[in-house]
Amino acid sequence: MKTLYLDLFSGISGDMFLGAMLDLGVDFSTLEAELLKLGLEGYHLHVHRGQKSGISGIKFYVHLGSHEHGHDEGGHDHEHEHAHEHGHTREQEEALTQRRKDAKTQAESGHEHGQEHHGEGSAGASPYREGGHDHDHGHGNEHEHEHPEGRVPSHGDPPLSEVHPVQSVQTYAVPVPSEAPPHLCQSVKSVVDSSHGRNFQEIRVLIEKSALSPWVKEKAVAVFQRIAIAEGQIHGVPPDQVHFHEVGAVDSIVDIVGACVGLELLGRPRVLASRVVEGTGWVKCAHGNFPIPAPATLAILGHRGIAATQCDEPHELVTPTGAALLAELVEEFGLMNNLVAHRIGIGLGSRDNQTRPNVLRAILSDDSTATNAGWETDSVSVLETNLDDTTPEVLGSFLEKAMETGALDVYFTPIQMKKNRPAVLLSLLCLVAQADQFSEMILRETSAFGVRRSTLERRKLFRELRQATTLYGEVTIKVGRLGNDAVQAAPEYESCRSLAAQVGTPVRLIFEAARAAAQEFLTPNLKQ
Repeated sequence: MKTLYLDLFSGISGDMFLGAMLDLGVDFSTLEAELLKLGLEGYHLHVHRGQKSGISGIKFYVHLGSHEHGHDEGGHDHEHEHAHEHGHTREQEEALTQRRKDAKTQAESGHEHGQEHHGEGSAGASPYREGGHDHDHGHGNEHEHEHPEGRVPSHGDPPLSEVHPVQSVQTYAVPVPSEAPPHLCQSVKSVVDSSHGRNFQEIRVLIEKSALSPWVKEKAVAVFQRIAIAEGQIHGVPPDQVHFHEVGAVDSIVDIVGACVGLELLGRPRVLASRVVEGTGWVKCAHGNFPIPAPATLAILGHRGIAATQCDEPHELVTPTGAALLAELVEEFGLMNNLVAHRIGIGLGSRDNQTRPNVLRAILSDDSTATNAGWETDSVSVLETNLDDTTPEVLGSFLEKAMETGALDVYFTPIQMKKNRPAVLLSLLCLVAQADQFSEMILRETSAFGVRRSTLERRKLFRELRQATTLYGEVTIKVGRLGNDAVQAAPEYESCRSLAAQVGTPVRLIFEAARAAAQEFLTPNLKQ
């Protein structure tokens, strides 16, 4: 299992997250092709390798408007003469053109074509982000865009990194439409008129009707939903009616969906992060000046129960989009624990901070929980409560519901409580990220007045499922490996039960036959 650790010493924004994903090895052309499935038009992408405080990384831009280097929709003249120095070869252009046509066809049809993966924008017309973070707060056209510091590399330069295939500069232009793509609902405005944004319902329709993978759709909608809930509470409206005048522009949709695509292309790693660090000062929102953290950022983090600590950097470090990505994707916040850094990606901002490099460091660990002993380690939460006034029926119902919801295990232990009362110790094991969810379930579904919570480390065999043939048919065997040795092989009960029902044989006989067949998967000197 892969683990992605986000080092948030300088905050996070959507574009910095995507820059880090690209630096970790996500292929730019594949990311670009996946984003085309949204059916959005009127933007182009720009990827550039640069430096911040001497740290090399990737800067990811979403520019609104067609790739014309004159007076754009935002009212600024932005010259990108260097972009033309890095054009594709004829063969690359032909392949890219065909890929864009295929993606556009998929987007218009709104259907997935069986492709499998292995593995913040402002309301204003300005097509760039302020200070290297997403333009979340209605800055309008106040700030001029600056490219990352340093010389623009040429095709003759050395490779960016051994694991990163992206070119020094890549751009992609899409023509600016006069109206919204036809597959969107009628209420969606032209993407050029991004000053009006979109509401959450429109964004959800856009994503769900696309040809993106189901996992990317689910995660992207969930990220936007977190923003909608926070904004809804701030403005006193239902989430579906929240108008994303600050984070509903094209660049934010690309950032959020692109972040989910990037994670899928990395193999959907488990995401962990350091503690959240935010700056100080004031931020100019569409509703006026507010102290940092911005209202939406603070609400999004608070709803998930994520603690934030301010530092002496006089700028915003965590944007609403960055906060929403953390709230939806990160399982646990804390220091690195038993993490092997196989790859390190750096996502760059544009601003030069005063106290720290304006970068997001992302660390990817392949089998990060493996140790030299040949086992896996991870952490789980253990929830416990003593119950002396709950009926067996309630306990049985709770166990079934908890297991269906995703608890790793639930069990009861007879204990003796005060006043000589016989009682039950309810114990529940779950992922650390689910501890609050199951704590609430215990308090709602049982007579408990409190829940004790602890986090414990586990040592686990590497597990795989194999198929074994018996006299009665095939059954599933769970094999446990310690390093190179298969030390355990046990039949899966549900597989045996299903086969027993099919052939009309007692489960006991199926299970005995399966245990005998499982021996073939063990390391020879460990067979019984």
